[in-house]
Amino acid sequence: MPRSASPDTLAVHAGTYEDPTTGSVGTPIFQTSTFKLNDDSYSAFSDGALRDVPIYTRYGNPGQWAVQEKVAALEGGESAVVTASGMSAIASTVFTLTNKGSHIISGYDVYGGTYNLLREDMPSCGRDVTFVDPLNTDAIKNAIRPETQVLLFESLTNPLLKMPPIEAIAEIARSANALLVVDNTFLTPINMRPLSLGADLVVHSATKYIGGHSDVTAGFVVGRRKFLDKIWAQTLRFGATADPLCCFLLERGAKTLPLRVERQNRNSAAIADFLSRHDQVTRVHYPTVNDEVEASTCQGYGGVVSFEVAGGDDHAFEVMRNLRIPYVATSLGGVESLVSMPSNTSHSSLTARQKALIGINPGLIRMAVGIESVDELIEDLDQALGRDNGVRR
Repeated sequence: MPRSASPDTLAVHAGTYEDPTTGSVGTPIFQTSTFKLNDDSYSAFSDGALRDVPIYTRYGNPGQWAVQEKVAALEGGESAVVTASGMSAIASTVFTLTNKGSHIISGYDVYGGTYNLLREDMPSCGRDVTFVDPLNTDAIKNAIRPETQVLLFESLTNPLLKMPPIEAIAEIARSANALLVVDNTFLTPINMRPLSLGADLVVHSATKYIGGHSDVTAGFVVGRRKFLDKIWAQTLRFGATADPLCCFLLERGAKTLPLRVERQNRNSAAIADFLSRHDQVTRVHYPTVNDEVEASTCQGYGGVVSFEVAGGDDHAFEVMRNLRIPYVATSLGGVESLVSMPSNTSHSSLTARQKALIGINPGLIRMAVGIESVDELIEDLDQALGRDNGVRR
């Protein structure tokens, strides 16, 4: 499948394994841990080229190769590695690209798991980390040191949906001879392709939109082959291999990624507009509401809307209990809508001061919007927030 094809066509056809025996139109599940050795296998061992030859599923499996090619094509990357989770993708990437005595720059409001990795594990491994406001390019420039090796930012932050200027940050990284890694989980390659904006590598929690059905845990790293070969080797050492069934589910889910994201873009925009006019909502976090839209680099804003309700956490709990359609659960990007409070889930490990610095205020709810009827979702939100007050007209 040529890379010049549209995302809709790439999502369906890129990477699909064409089985020569059965002619299956879908990639089979190669549910095996090992493969028969032959001359190609022995050559791969002697040449150190184990990544592309079927030898042992921890090294590689046709199902892994199929979904890696699909996601690489969607992101416009040369190569990709699928891992057992989004955090394993991030950890493998950061450990590969840095060494003892190096320096990392990241946003202070990155995903809680990423923040904990950078704050707790990197210093004990000899890497120093500086956290900055991801929207403040001056702060990012000022944080650069001679030993800075990696800048790690999200294309849309979690949970406050800020949009860092990726092109400007990429230029800062190039000037510092450092690498820019962008977590594109929230926007997906349907809404933004960070590699085309100057990023060196893109990471994903494929558990979210790429899988899309809340039935798989996985991650991706996408970029140039010279980086991916090293990251692949690190994932082997971490034991972060994605199993064959996981890869089958990922490829199956990715085929409908453009359709799902298009619906989630529309649903979330409509819900953000509704919430911005509701008198029980004190603030909405969404790019179009926050006036942080960069139309030239982003086709949409994904399916997450965060909002603060009057009455703080107690009212937020009540609102979530009253909802009839969304599930109260963590995660995002699936076909079903979910709601949660970042203060006691993804960012629960932060202190009250750290939460206040980031902007995680009392009453903050994160809604991961699914593909249900947007009219029914809005009606459900309205009744849960309280009909007596309703929407400001």
